[in-house]
Order: sequence, then C-alpha cells, then structure tokens
Amino acid sequence: MTDLKSILVKQIQATSPITLAEYMAQCLMHPTHGYYQKERVFGAGGDFTTAPEVSQMFGEMMGLWLADRWIKMGRPNQVNLIELGPGRGTLMADILRATNPVEDFQDALAVHFVETSKQLRQQQKERVPHAQWHDTLASVPDGPALIIANEFFDALPIHQFEKQNGQWFERLVSAGTGDGVAKLGLALGPAGVHLSLVSDAVKNGPDGSIAEVCPAALSVIGDTAHRLSAHGGAALIIDYGYRKSAAGDTFQAVKSHQYVDAFEEPGRADLTAHVDFDLLNRAAREKGLKAFGPTTQGLFLMAIGLGARAQVLAQASVGGDEEAHQAKVLNDLKRLTATDQMGTLFKVLALQPHDLAPPPGF
Repeated sequence: MTDLKSILVKQIQATSPITLAEYMAQCLMHPTHGYYQKERVFGAGGDFTTAPEVSQMFGEMMGLWLADRWIKMGRPNQVNLIELGPGRGTLMADILRATNPVEDFQDALAVHFVETSKQLRQQQKERVPHAQWHDTLASVPDGPALIIANEFFDALPIHQFEKQNGQWFERLVSAGTGDGVAKLGLALGPAGVHLSLVSDAVKNGPDGSIAEVCPAALSVIGDTAHRLSAHGGAALIIDYGYRKSAAGDTFQAVKSHQYVDAFEEPGRADLTAHVDFDLLNRAAREKGLKAFGPTTQGLFLMAIGLGARAQVLAQASVGGDEEAHQAKVLNDLKRLTATDQMGTLFKVLALQPHDLAPPPGF
C-alpha cells in the first residue's frame, strides 16, 4: 500500500467518501506524496510523453505563433509570457530559442511559469533559469499576456456524475476492505452543486449516463479572460479532449506508458480526464473573449508551417547518420499530426480579445 493510499483510506473511513475531484487533487498534488513530486514523469523513462518531448519542432511552431500574436498586438515593450503546467521546461526553452531572431521580442518578455511541483520547478529552472514561478495564474503580474497551456487542463480535478432511475448522483471515492486488504473505489452519493455545470444535452441522457465537469478549468478560463480583456494578449490551449460536451467516463490513470487502475497505487500514476473544449469555449465567450477552434492538433500544426519546418530540419546536416536523422524527423512529424496518433485526439483552442487580428492556424 502506498503512503498516500494509507492516508486516504484513514481519512475516508474517519469521515466520509470524497469527491473524485478531491481524490485527483490529493493524488497529483499532495505536498509529500503527490504524483508530480516525482523526479521522472515525462519522456521515455517516465510515465508519458508530451508533444514538446517528441520533437523540438512543436515548441518552435508554438513560439512563432506567439511571436505573431505579439506583433499583431503592436509589439508592446513589455509582455508576460505565461506557461501553465510547464513540465520540464522543454516547451518554453524551444519557444525562446525559436523566437530569438524576432527583433525586440525577447527584450519584451517576462517569462512566468504556473507550477506547484517543487521537483518540476527545479527541472524548469535548469532550462529557463530567468523564469518566475507562481502557484496560480492569478498571482502573475498584470500586463499584456501571451499564455500557453499544453496538456495542463487534462490534469485538473474533475467531478463525475452518474444517472440512475432518472436521477443524477455524484461518483464518490469510498474505502472498504477486500480479502483483508484496504481498497479504494467508486460509490454513488448525493449530487453536489457542480451538477449545475453539466449541459442540458448530457443531463437529458438515458440511465447509465456519466457526466464530467471541471470547475478548476472554468476558474482558469475566468482568470485568463479577465487578464486578456483588461490588458490584451492571447492564449493557446492544446490538450486531448472532445469538441462538444458529451456523456462518458474519460477518467484514467497512466504509469510507465500503460493504463492502470486509478485506485490501486494513488500517487504513483498520472490521473487525467479528457478536456471538454465546448465548455471552455462557452466560458471564454461568456467572459467576453473571442474563441477560435477547437481544431485538431494535426490540422493546426500543418496550417502554421510544421510540414515546411520538418523538411528543413530533415535536410539539415547533423554530422552523423543522415538517413536515420531524416527518418526520425519524419516519424516525429507523423507522431504530432497523424490521425492515428496525436493529430486528431489533441485539440487546439485560441482565446483573445475581439480587437486582435485573427490568429493563424484556424
């Protein structure tokens, strides 16, 4: 039994079952035993691989997109470049390297990371030593902002609801004993206040339907909207999820690149859920922003020039096995854009004030 599982079992037995959102928050962000306090999370030696870890091309294209937004903003001499959930800092390092030739852009930037993990902060500091760190977006200083979030929203805690006999109940995490071993699992309880966030289309579904909502995501969108509306800028959100709100259970756990039981070893596996881009889109528009997308990652990257960049990179001399280098670049391009890999599952959403020129890629 993991240390965190022991803590959670005792807590639940002493009080009552907890929401799935509370469980996710503890598993991922517990200050001592949380998953993101681990040293190796990303890459082949970790539990999963994100697009920036696949290829430098991803970060390069994101950087040029952000630089374009800065130019269309009128080249402000001060702008906050904010990354939500920056992982190991790989994406930001590639963004900064790719945009170094853009005149005056680097001089205008103040890099801010929204990150709660001490372990990841240390890794980020090695790649982007001049960044500033924050626990929440709200603590970043005011001013024009360019915000990027790659695989950030999928890790925010969700609430789940299940419809039985025409009524909605909340899925709660309970503790029991099986074969003399303490176990965690799901049980149904009274629906909490967050049921109001479920769309009518999903609420009207048949018995057995499962609904998911993420209040934390709406809070981040609210902070983003306030910042961009007041000071100008743009936000780019890349994550896996679905375009339209729909019923379904997308809660999952991943360890060593394999799906595992989400309740077996809390704190030792990544917990995520698909992002409801329709909910983010509607929330942003209600807060006064203009939303573009979501489009698929594959279409977005090709539209902003990833194919051309891959050709240039493949032809670049690396002083080694040129054929192997070219094959790797083309394989990376496929991983990022192919419909059977990251190209379709991942979606891209851009948010910005109405007076800013439309962004490329949509």
